Amino acid sequence: MNQEQNPSRRDFLKLAAAGAIVAGSAPIIFRSLGGSTAAEAASPADEVRFATIGTGGMGFGDTRAALRVPGTRLVAAADCYDGRLKRVKEVFGKQVDTTRRYEDILERSDVDAVIITTPDHWHARIAIDAMNAGKHVYCEKPMVQDLEEGPKVIAARQRTGRVVQVGSQGISSVIDHKARDLYRAGAIGRLTMVEAVINRNSAIGAWQYSIPPDASPKTIDWERFQGNAPGRSFDADRFFRWRKYWDYGTGIPGDLFVHLHTAIHFVLGSHGPDRVMSSGGIRYWTEKREVPDVMAGLYNYPETDNHPGFTLSLKVNFADGSQDQGTGFRFVGDEGMLVMGGDELTLSKAEPRGAPGYTIGTFADSIQQEFLKEYHQQYPEPEDPKISESGETVYRAPGDYSARVEHFRDFFHAIRTGEPVIEDADVGFRAAAPAILANISYRENRICRWDPEAMRMG
Repeated sequence: MNQEQNPSRRDFLKLAAAGAIVAGSAPIIFRSLGGSTAAEAASPADEVRFATIGTGGMGFGDTRAALRVPGTRLVAAADCYDGRLKRVKEVFGKQVDTTRRYEDILERSDVDAVIITTPDHWHARIAIDAMNAGKHVYCEKPMVQDLEEGPKVIAARQRTGRVVQVGSQGISSVIDHKARDLYRAGAIGRLTMVEAVINRNSAIGAWQYSIPPDASPKTIDWERFQGNAPGRSFDADRFFRWRKYWDYGTGIPGDLFVHLHTAIHFVLGSHGPDRVMSSGGIRYWTEKREVPDVMAGLYNYPETDNHPGFTLSLKVNFADGSQDQGTGFRFVGDEGMLVMGGDELTLSKAEPRGAPGYTIGTFADSIQQEFLKEYHQQYPEPEDPKISESGETVYRAPGDYSARVEHFRDFFHAIRTGEPVIEDADVGFRAAAPAILANISYRENRICRWDPEAMRMG
């Protein structure tokens, strides 16, 4: 994204740069990138008319966020369950046209863009079909279900010139931007390791979503839902809790690791790892489930011009009874650490190392004296010791801030102006690929190698 051409982001960067790193300071509160105080004006001629394809929980959430951006209008929606289509009209108005067939939406001349919030196995196909039909695409993460689909989506975007924004909205957060600026400024010294975790301890958090009492082959287009997945008899659990099954989802990595990869790549300016391994299992939520409910991934990131080589550890536990539930990142360096969690960022500075110390007790006395003479010449005691720069600085987003709304603001701004989005198809695939590789490693019990520059198996 060219920040100099986007006023809201330019204003943010000025604001972030003004935030002093002071030990023990009070939390620094950011305003949003845009928000109601800096809303991007849109004339009637600039109105972006969009349709939502897939109206489950994510579809409703994304639609609401998109409508918070001035100059947008929902004109149609598609889903395979009639109950959701009825709910669309109840929530967004009877004027919204609904259909079971996403192809009906792509044929409409009054649809400029589509929001794709279907199960993962439909993402690439609908995105490509939409671009070929001249529609701009906002596609929820992961952009693809398997590695072979990534280059196809990228090629379609290049061929059609349509805008593609992938929906890992954290990349549009003021918190992620501030973390990137602090890292680039050398706030934590030399990076050595990154740790990230998303823990939950509830049925809904483990994807045990509610199933409506009218679920049946009459109210659900089961054949359409399955698409290219293996044909199976109707199963309401598979339809409403599809994330638990390999046929339609991508498990923990595709739902959650991908968010972590997106943020980490953005903060560090990274294109991805070159070696991936993972482990996990079905530990607690065992009923009708194929994918793990506990998973850990270990990634090796090679040295680049933007960062030294480092190790990345990702963990997700859907049966976590500790007090540490939620999302957290730790960017660990030799001089400090950045901790990201929710809408808060903490910079911790370590005590300066000073002299390395010595272990000379087993040396002969004369050798000790010789060693100490050389040591004190190399590391003289300072005459006026400086005050320690260790401590913490906390940065927080305002209470009404929404990274998801900012992500949609960026998407619609790109449609109107032709400027690039912050999470295009390349960025989306570079985040999806390491997640998919974690699944391959888990299912095939092997280490996977990846070429992050060429975006292909190594």
